[in-house]
Amino acid sequence: MDRSSNKSTVSRRAKILEELETKGQVTVSELSKMFKISEVTIRNDLTHLEKQNMLIRARGGAIKMKYYRMGIDPSISDKQKEFLKEKQSIAKAALKFIEDGDTIVLDSGTTTTEIAKNLEQFKNLTIITNALNIAIILSEYEGFNIFMPGGNLRKKSLSLVGVLADENFIKFYCDKLFLGVDGFDTTHGLSTPNSEEAHLNQIMINVAKKVIVVTDSRKFLRRRFAFIGPINSVNVVITDSGISEEDKSRLEKNGVEVIIT
Repeated sequence: MDRSSNKSTVSRRAKILEELETKGQVTVSELSKMFKISEVTIRNDLTHLEKQNMLIRARGGAIKMKYYRMGIDPSISDKQKEFLKEKQSIAKAALKFIEDGDTIVLDSGTTTTEIAKNLEQFKNLTIITNALNIAIILSEYEGFNIFMPGGNLRKKSLSLVGVLADENFIKFYCDKLFLGVDGFDTTHGLSTPNSEEAHLNQIMINVAKKVIVVTDSRKFLRRRFAFIGPINSVNVVITDSGISEEDKSRLEKNGVEVIIT
């Protein structure tokens, strides 16, 4: 490889990392079109960058590295910026499962936050949430009864967790739980970076008549530190078209309804 070619490769790979920093995820096809080079070359670039621990290869592309380390727990403000269109689409699909008069749980998370923003069509809901930001959004609606369990504040996720939250949630019953997750390995189950959050999520699942997981497709590519529950504890998964056929099939074989937005 001559110097000019090497310089071009280095520059291209730097720009790929810039795209990742901005978008959180890139695909081989879009990068191929952007740089006007073959998909084979782009795949080689991504493989090289993965070996340098600069990104994680995913089906058809790559994902930003910092969110895939086992112990990393990104702030809700960081999460909010990424895959917003997908989250908004997932949230709108989730509304079809809500009926006036329902008691629902909105778990903390960016996708459940989008659900909270789009409840204006309902007049009478009882909503339980452990997320401060979601409670603030819900306070704008008239006719909603809002309950918060109390607990210790996790500043990064703006969620309440711990013994107090656990003890109070056990006292509730809900028609539907809308659960956001940080990891969803369809051979293992649901997971999250924080053990207290995982324990509270387990209680949410136990008090819910129907469990609806709302998550963008990136989450199927990773397993986080704390186990929440197996996939057969879930009734419905709402996600985007990035989910693999293998994961979709495995969910459906376990009796989980899969809705792709």
